[in-house]
Order: sequence, then structure tokens, then C-alpha cells
Amino acid sequence: MIIQYYGHSCFKITTKPAGRGREDVAIFLDPFDKTVGLRPPQGQADLVVVSHEHADHNNVSALKGEPAVINIPGEYSVKGINIVGLASKHGPTKDPVANTIFILESEDLRVCHLGDLGTDLESKQLEEIDGVDILMIPIGGKYTLDGKEAVDLIRKIEPAIVIPMHYKINGSTIDIADEKKFCAEIGSCPKERVSKLNIKKKDLEGKSMDVVVMGVE
Repeated sequence: MIIQYYGHSCFKITTKPAGRGREDVAIFLDPFDKTVGLRPPQGQADLVVVSHEHADHNNVSALKGEPAVINIPGEYSVKGINIVGLASKHGPTKDPVANTIFILESEDLRVCHLGDLGTDLESKQLEEIDGVDILMIPIGGKYTLDGKEAVDLIRKIEPAIVIPMHYKINGSTIDIADEKKFCAEIGSCPKERVSKLNIKKKDLEGKSMDVVVMGVE
């Protein structure tokens, strides 16, 4: 499985589902538009997962092909990829926007993208997420969890790998915090920014809440 980061909350996952002759499947998560200040994601997509209907998360039209789009809670199977969407809250606002947490399973890996989660999770949600290998979690605050809240939740979930998202990076115009508070709370972050993460299940042996900070190519 290859994970690529485009900035904000957008990732591309390239994976090969089980079965002979299966071609790679390109999955985009939360593609953003130009309002973020970064170059919107481009490329051929087989599947697009959208956590909520804000322009900085649902720019499906930027992608090529005729991808399947999943934007509501439920259980799905698309091109050999199993997906579970869990209802959650964007944040404690007067008019809360629904946010969907997605768990994707492929190549014996479980990847969880928390979308724009802005509140703690209930026990039932934590049970569903329990055992995920890779956790993509917002850390920038204001609209989502901040650095401390994110670390508190990570310690409840205990994934093998943590990938922070939805924070201020070079070029971004969104008014949110950078990664410094999060890194201080979790203890340390690697200085190296990885643009692509090529990972297999066997690579996770011995890993517990290892932080991978991804950069944009």
C-alpha cells in the first residue's frame, strides 16, 4: 500500500486488493479545492471518500475518471476494498455539520481517516476503530481536534502508525495551528517529512503510536 499526502486532510491511497489479476485501486480521501491555498489533488481515481460537505474536503470534480463516491455512514465494498463509515461530529458548534469517520481495509491493513473530527469519541465508536493500523487524525484545532485533544484520542486508540493532518503547512491559507503543539504533546515528531509511505502489514511489527509526518511533493 502506498499513501501519498496532498496537504490539509487529503491523501491518496494506492492499493492492490486480494485476488488474481486485480489492478491497483486509487483512493482519494477528502480532496480539497483552491480555497486551501494549496494545489488541489489531481489524477485518476477509482474511489473518493468524503468525510463532510465542505469545499476544502469534497472537491471530487478535480479528479479524473468516474470514481465511486462515498460520503455517508454505512458499510461498503468497492473494487475489493471494504469500507466502514461511522457517524461523528464535526465539532461543538451551534449548527454542527455531520462528519463521517472512514475505516478502509486492504492488503491486511486497516486505515482510519477521522475527517474533521472536533469532539472526543464515544465508547461505541472507539470499539469500531479499535485495532486500526494507521490513524489519520486532525491536529490543527479551531474546526477540529487540537494537538492535545488529538494525542488524548490517539492514546485511547493506540494505532501502530499516526499520520497527523488538517494543520498549517507552507502555502496553506487556512487559519489553523501548525504541528508544533501536537509534537510537544506526543513527545516528538520526526524531522524528516515523507512524501510517500510504502507500507506492508509486516512493517508494523513492534510499532505503537509511531508518528509519521508527511510532506507535500
